[in-house]
Amino acid sequence: MTSLIPARMDRLPWVRFHWIVLIGLGAAWALDGLGAQMVASAGFQQSLHMSPKEVGLSASIFLLGQVIGALFFGRLADGLGRKKIFIVTLGICIFGSILVSLSFSIWIFLIAQFITSFGFGGEHAAINSAIDEIIPSKYRGRASLAINGTHWGGAVLGASANLFLLDLDIFPDGIGWRIGFLIGPALGLIIIYLRYYIPESPRWMLSRGYEKEAEQIVSSIEAQIKSQGHVLNRVPKNKALPVYRRKNISSTTLFKLFFYQYPRQTFVSFSLMVAQSILYNALFFSYALVLKHYYDLDPSSIQYYFFPFAVANLMGPLILGKYFDTIGRRKMIFTTYSISGLILAVSAMLFYKNMLSAATQTALWGSLFFFASAAAASAYLTVSEIFPLNIRGQAISYFFSVSQLTGAIAPFIFGVLINGGIEELKEGHIAFVLLAGGEIDRTPLVIGYLFSAGIMILGGIIALFFGYDAEGKALEEIR
Repeated sequence: MTSLIPARMDRLPWVRFHWIVLIGLGAAWALDGLGAQMVASAGFQQSLHMSPKEVGLSASIFLLGQVIGALFFGRLADGLGRKKIFIVTLGICIFGSILVSLSFSIWIFLIAQFITSFGFGGEHAAINSAIDEIIPSKYRGRASLAINGTHWGGAVLGASANLFLLDLDIFPDGIGWRIGFLIGPALGLIIIYLRYYIPESPRWMLSRGYEKEAEQIVSSIEAQIKSQGHVLNRVPKNKALPVYRRKNISSTTLFKLFFYQYPRQTFVSFSLMVAQSILYNALFFSYALVLKHYYDLDPSSIQYYFFPFAVANLMGPLILGKYFDTIGRRKMIFTTYSISGLILAVSAMLFYKNMLSAATQTALWGSLFFFASAAAASAYLTVSEIFPLNIRGQAISYFFSVSQLTGAIAPFIFGVLINGGIEELKEGHIAFVLLAGGEIDRTPLVIGYLFSAGIMILGGIIALFFGYDAEGKALEEIR
């Protein structure tokens, strides 16, 4: 069928309604960032008696739970709708975070982490689909990057809170980090209330045969905008775009679509998602261990270094997002991927030569992630734009899962690489393995950094030559 609803949605000005969508959906990423920050800060390491490898394992389980959650809820998002799923998944995140705060053993902590991340995985498919289907095409790139970038708003909140929560002079060991994991549930209850005011995606409703309901939603949005003093021009009939009605697609059929009908989309999506996942998960979840074991910082002071790191990640998508709508998707994806990879390569060599301090490494990685955060957000934007509506949620979930499975190994591997420079004594103390010159062996970790940098640069090159010029286009027009 053809419908004017997509064109009517895309010609809307940016108004209060879109701010509600932006805040209501983007706030969940802030909770995700808050949870990831608490895991990366490893404030629970001492009270739960966890080694660096076990801290890396907890991060890997956090990522694995997101994979399974994305696969499970991605299919439901295409079948049942976006709104139902982003309400349910947020409830799961709240429950899991409360359980994490009550953990008194490693295994309970890991199980609770899995439940929390299971919910966050489901959020990826439902939220990214809803963003692209509701936000006007003129603002879609910057809005998607901003929403995905709010992950780092949560990280900033987590880093700020940990300045006090992980200070043993204020909170006894084993108490502060538990309070930190309760911040998310408190905010999540407010977000659930806000999400009830976000409608179902009219585009999804059309694909399921709910034309009258979709018309009611769009007419209601238009009436609200007109009441705010805006003039909306009528959309001519020749602007009608095709909307395909589809029932649920089997996994076998879905894989055939990926590899036979949409091979270019599959190649680009896989490359971008895997590259950013390897870089992000390897560096972010091992950063506290690097600061602790190579620069001899205590857990409370580490938070001072996470704060500028997180702020840089937050500002990247917010500042660079508009250029993905103006300069263009392919050029900006190539630029952000390549610059972040080059900065990582340079910082790796300086780290190898022992020419960095904790402050200078943080400064370098802050500039790195200013670009990498925008790059990572653009990967999610790309996947949700270039696949058709009826498989959009599942496409997001599958490529997110592939990238996270790849990236989930990275924190554990980097934990092992860090362990390659240290050894644990029977008394529980950690002593560095020294080379002949009296320096700490940094070679294993540097090799990991250079590998991540190369993968990131390769992802940018692939986007430049095989990516899509989706800026300003309706979703139905992107080919």
